[in-house]
Amino acid sequence: METPESGAVCSKHHRGTTTEHYAGIGVSLESASLCVVDATGRIIREAKVASEPDVLIAWFRGLEFAVTRIGLEAGPLSQWLYAGMREAGLTVELLEIRHVRDAFKAMPVKTDRKDARGIAQLMRLGWFRPVHCKSLLAQEVRALLTARKRLQTKNHDVEMSLRGVLRGFGLKVGPTTPRTFATRIRELVAGHPALSTVAEALLAARSTLFGQWQQLEKRLRSLAREDRRVRLLTTVPASARSSGLPMYRRLTIPVVSDPPRR
Repeated sequence: METPESGAVCSKHHRGTTTEHYAGIGVSLESASLCVVDATGRIIREAKVASEPDVLIAWFRGLEFAVTRIGLEAGPLSQWLYAGMREAGLTVELLEIRHVRDAFKAMPVKTDRKDARGIAQLMRLGWFRPVHCKSLLAQEVRALLTARKRLQTKNHDVEMSLRGVLRGFGLKVGPTTPRTFATRIRELVAGHPALSTVAEALLAARSTLFGQWQQLEKRLRSLAREDRRVRLLTTVPASARSSGLPMYRRLTIPVVSDPPRR
């Protein structure tokens, strides 16, 4: 629901004019600050609404005038909000975050309301650099890759923690493979009740992490095999790719990238 702010309406819109209007959105997790300015830079309307695509769309459609351009700074919620507003037919632009920050460096106090005002002015002046919003498929694959990497890292952390604990008691694990690691640990802690308790707890955590990691690995490899661009990459002779990226990275990079026609 729209909530008025102090100084919300700084000038009235005159019906029947052809004045262009520009809007900026300052987004936080729970709310979004909105600001609309006219071609001269005067603030026409301000509001604070929920950070939801439907709410933003309804607010802009409820205006008695059309908005020429809407600026939205790139951030955690931006792709979701941008996609919804674009689908609704709003002329929204996703702005490069570093460019926006450089423009706001002189701002003494940074708030969502001031961000919205500044972005609206950037849209009016054309001083912005739009960025590409990845497709839903690319975002989903990126999420899979991120989750896979997190599980892989945590699995390695547990293994190294277990090695460190045993090393303090003079027990050296030595070289192992993923299949022989648990057996080697149990051999070392046999006859040490306290160490056995610690080892079993960490091995159980490692087993869960490893299992989930392998499930995501399988899913990503399946996606890679189904992608035409990936299959084309696999035809490159081994000698030509020996010094390049690991095969798994070569298989996944095309999947998370949108077509070059963007």
